[in-house]
Amino acid sequence: MTKIFSIHPENPQTRGIEQIQAELRRGAVMLYPTDTVYAIGCDLNAKSAVERVRQIKQLANNKPLTFLCSSLSDIATYAFVSDNAYRTMKRLIPGPYTFLLPATKLVPKLVQNPKRKTTGIRVPNHNVCLALLSALGNPIISTSAHLPTENGIDTDFDTNFKLGITQAELFDRLDDFVDVIVDTGEAPTNNTSTILDLTGDEAVLVRQGLGIVDFYS
Repeated sequence: MTKIFSIHPENPQTRGIEQIQAELRRGAVMLYPTDTVYAIGCDLNAKSAVERVRQIKQLANNKPLTFLCSSLSDIATYAFVSDNAYRTMKRLIPGPYTFLLPATKLVPKLVQNPKRKTTGIRVPNHNVCLALLSALGNPIISTSAHLPTENGIDTDFDTNFKLGITQAELFDRLDDFVDVIVDTGEAPTNNTSTILDLTGDEAVLVRQGLGIVDFYS
């Protein structure tokens, strides 16, 4: 049965965060809010949980997964960061940005782009996410929470939320797919992150999303 934890979005309760952390340690998959969209995630190092996330999202193994880190120094543990990449990220994080970077050996192959050996990393500007990252001590997988259909998960994220789905509807329709739901009272949105490729000498815009104005400023 799915466990629902009510967490304050600005001042996360320590006990609730510790309970969710314990579930993640046991390999749970969760639905949780971020500073962009609701996401499906798990402990980066829980292989069986990562595999379940891929199954839920119907992602082939050649499709990389994004994960959350707690800080810029944490990113440097899981990715090779050039001087230019460091300057770009230092200016933008925490915030609604996904950075594509060369992965270190600490990133499971199941998460990486198998050809480019890259990974997507975010440092969210969201107190609940940061509290969970601190409690867990590991990065957390973060992939947009699409809605289930009769044949699986709907991959058309924009259509899901242009229809005006409520938080209650999102929770109800994903209840059978996840073990934990983090309820902060925040409404679902289609405000995706801006994706920046930092594998080269200059930052390359891959997808325009939240924070694009700050990127160009």
